[in-house]
Amino acid sequence: MYPVEVKNLNHSYDTTPILKGINLKIEKGYFSGIVGPNGSGKTTLVKNIMRSISPHKKTVFLSGTDVRSMSQKDLAKVVGTVAQTNVIEYDFTAEEVVMMGRSPHIGRFQRESSRDYGIVEEAMKKTDTWQYKDRSVKELSGGERQRVIIARALAQQPDILILDEPVTHLDIRHQIALMELTRDLCKEKGITVVAILHDLNFAMTYCDHVVLVHEGKVVESGKPNRILTEENIKGVYGIDVCIVDHPKTGAPYILTI
Repeated sequence: MYPVEVKNLNHSYDTTPILKGINLKIEKGYFSGIVGPNGSGKTTLVKNIMRSISPHKKTVFLSGTDVRSMSQKDLAKVVGTVAQTNVIEYDFTAEEVVMMGRSPHIGRFQRESSRDYGIVEEAMKKTDTWQYKDRSVKELSGGERQRVIIARALAQQPDILILDEPVTHLDIRHQIALMELTRDLCKEKGITVVAILHDLNFAMTYCDHVVLVHEGKVVESGKPNRILTEENIKGVYGIDVCIVDHPKTGAPYILTI
């Protein structure tokens, strides 16, 4: 049984087909990166997986359960999400926003427990946001707010974490910190991560598994060094690259020509 399994998933906007028979299996504890050019269907795919748009029945399964049959609360216990853009309308503190991640685990008439507060503190420290806990999220920069949203997802303690371009608003230090944190969550806690990534070197360096998407189809999926080849990148992105050994780590590194 796979944490995430997609079977013959199709999706259209109006009459325009976006996803065309997607089949995908993601192993437990894998950091899976979804890569491909703009307009290839990456975001539509993850939106179907996290049910922010409703997939057809019997096409998306989380740990063997059809996502269409799950209640919103049960889904929130299993899946933590960080969307591409996050709008917070009200003047919450950063800690209050992260505490929202505990909502699926708190009964209707219950209050937050000391355990909930401990989980929130841990999530904020992991994302380097604890120092903002008493500040309004409206006062934070885009990158600071993004890290608070990531902390909220971690506070859910999900089995599956879905990230849609998570490093977009982050500076390079926090981009690397997030990639390392995500990899560690997979290895130490067994969380399954599905992340849309634009930086192919991040995918090559940090992911266990890469899904290459183009024109609404999965071109190939597997280990990064097998999928992110010069030929595949040329075929999908239309650019010439050279893959060399990194001078310090010895790992494959992609250079544009």
